[in-house]
This record gives sequence, C-alpha cells and structure tokens, in this order.
Amino acid sequence: MSTVGVISLGCAKNRVDTERMLAYLADAGHIIVSDPSEAEVLIVNTCGFIESAKQESIDTILEMAQYKKHGVCEKLVMTGCLSQRYRTELKEALPEVDLMLGTGEYALLPDLLKGAEKPGCAPDAGRVLTTPSYSAFLRIGDGCNNRCTYCAIPLIRGPLTSDPIEKLVSEARALAANGVTELTVIAQDTSGYGRDLYGKPQLIELLGELEKIDPLKWIRVLYTYPDTVTEELIDAFRGNEKIVNYLDMPLQHINDDILRRMNRRGSKRHIEKVLDYLRNTGDDFTLRTTMMLGFPGETDEQFEELLQFLREHPFDRVGAFTFSPEEGTKAAEMPDQVPEEVKQERLERLMLQQQEISKQRNEARIGTVTEVLIEGTDEDGLFGRTRAEAPDDVDGLVRMPYAKAKAGEYRKVRLTGATEYDMMGELVE
Repeated sequence: MSTVGVISLGCAKNRVDTERMLAYLADAGHIIVSDPSEAEVLIVNTCGFIESAKQESIDTILEMAQYKKHGVCEKLVMTGCLSQRYRTELKEALPEVDLMLGTGEYALLPDLLKGAEKPGCAPDAGRVLTTPSYSAFLRIGDGCNNRCTYCAIPLIRGPLTSDPIEKLVSEARALAANGVTELTVIAQDTSGYGRDLYGKPQLIELLGELEKIDPLKWIRVLYTYPDTVTEELIDAFRGNEKIVNYLDMPLQHINDDILRRMNRRGSKRHIEKVLDYLRNTGDDFTLRTTMMLGFPGETDEQFEELLQFLREHPFDRVGAFTFSPEEGTKAAEMPDQVPEEVKQERLERLMLQQQEISKQRNEARIGTVTEVLIEGTDEDGLFGRTRAEAPDDVDGLVRMPYAKAKAGEYRKVRLTGATEYDMMGELVE
C-alpha cells in the first residue's frame, strides 16, 4: 500500500467528497499523510465553479507535479469538479496527471490505484474528517435544480439528489459518536432539500430528527435558497435550542430584472418580506448573504439599488464576487457584458460599505455574555466562535487573552470589543 496525500480545494461540499475519498483509501490500507513530500500518491480534489477557482486547481496540480520530479510521488491524481467537466481537454493539457476521476467515481479509486483494468466500487467506509474533531459538515444532497443562468454547478453535479432522512440521521449519529458536537448542514440548496425524494422540501423534518441526537450541541444550516425560506422555517430555527439562529441566504442581487435574467426564483418583495419577518419577531438572528456584481446588463442604477437595499436591510456578513462568464452558461452569452474595471469598482464600493455595517452590527454585541466554542491558540492568544460565526473561515473569530481552555470546549465569554470581522472577549469564570 502507498502513502497518500490529498489536497482539497473549493467549498465545504467538496471537502465532504474529500473526506469520503480518504475513508475509501484508509479502508484499503493506504497511509494518509499531510506532507505532500511524503506522499507516493498525490490527489488534488479540484473546484471548477468560476475562472479563479479553475486556475487555482490547475496551479495546484502543477505545483504537486514537482513532487514527481523531485520527490517520492509516483502517481498524481486529479479528482472533483474540474476533471468531471473537462476530462478530455485536461488529459491533453496536463500529461503530468496519471489518473482523472469525476465527482461520482471516488469509490473506484482503491482499485484504480492497484492498476485494476475493471475497477469495482469500494464499500462505503464513512469519512475521515479533515475538520477539527468536534466539528463536521453534513452534506444532505448533491446537484441543483435551480439552473441559474450564470452557474455551471448543474452542468458538473447534475440535478438535485437528496439523501434520505434515515441515511443522514445515521451519518450524523456516527459523527456525534466520534466526538462531533457542532454539525453544519450543507447542500447547493439546503432549504429545497427533499423535493426530489418527498415531493416537497423536508428540511424542517430533517432538522427535527437531527435535534434528537444528544451529543450534538450546535446545528447550523448554510446555503438556503430565498424562495424556500419561509416564516415556518424561521420559526423552526427559533423553536429549537440546538439549531443556531443563523440564516445564510445567498441573494446574488435584489433588482427584480437582474434576478429574472439570473433565473433566480423569488423576488425583491419576497426577500424583503422574509427580512421584515425576522426583524419584527426579534433581533436574534445572524444574517449572511452573498452578492454578485457586474452581471451582464447591470446598470449604475441597479447597483445603487443594491447598495440602498443593504443599508436598509443590514446583514451581519456579506460575501461578494464579480460575475465570471462560465462556458456553457446562458449568462456567458448575454449582451452588455460589464467591463472588468467597473465590476471591480462596484465590488470595492460594496465591501467598503459592508465593512461599516458589519462593524456596527458587531459593536452592538459588546457587553453581552455568550457561549464560545474554543478552537485553539495562536500568537495573539485564545480564539473561538460563537453561534454567530460559521466554521471553516466563513466568518470571523472571537479573540481572547491566553487562558486555560481546550479546543472543543464551550465556555462563557463576555464580548469586550469589535472590528469589522472579529470580536474580542474574555472568559467568564
């Protein structure tokens, strides 16, 4: 058997694929190593979402290829979204790669590494976590039915395929039995979970079952699609102590014409109705969204409408990115493509505005005592996260002076200061 190193790129959903791949390899007797210089087999699990992610994937492949020339690496393997979509072209462009696999072929890897001509699927071996032992992602489905005009994910991952509730509960129980207390629920469209299996969204029902797993303390939901975020879903979050009051609702834009051309279901009116309901029923939710700037045809007036909306409906966190014309998508062929310098200027303006809003929202938390999940120490002291901060570098941290505390502990902390991204605090003994 070989020593194997895996580099995982892209989103948390891709990370779950990596963890399953690692389990297949470990179950087959391979030794997992973290230092690529020690790996006889190097695997890069790629991302192909936008152009910058594609370039990062190619650059990483070429970087790892150096270990074949100057190290012990004997095989370089490329997996994931990029090889799923561009396998034929990449085989010619990247002769350094010995093996390419798509997103649904990880179970073939053990046999392929042995050189089998007709590889069989390895039995399910669970996951080898790449997250801290107390925190894990639960991917509840793959693919997407939304068909946004700018997005290549359905071309890569296919339509929505939800996992059955019983299977997900079993996986969550296994994670909890191994020490996981924070579970982050993910999919391309979490609030649409179950439509394909049950005929209607079943996220509320799934969360109700996950809540019954005793060792779990925090259950967080990411990537909820606006038109399936309802008052009922918000009430379900609020009505369960384990479900974190954290709404991650990627909007991409707020102008109705742009939303229509993006093929985004829902409208500005629905989005405002959701946000008004949240505000009118309590200020206990952390709000996160993402926005796309420079979509084809976006005018100055439509961009100003977006800025005004964010001032009137402040979010704690906003991630923003510029439109990238992806091959095979309708938006790539649309007229009135926005110049790159205009996209960048709009991105800078939005983020400067959001920094002020985020800082104000964080400053409003100063003086409160809250529970913090301790994550470790660095040169600046102790750090961790509250319910308001998602894991995996999605949000900021709570930073505290050095104190006796272990990673994975939940401790009471008084928040004493704030920046645009991080909070400062001190342990309450």
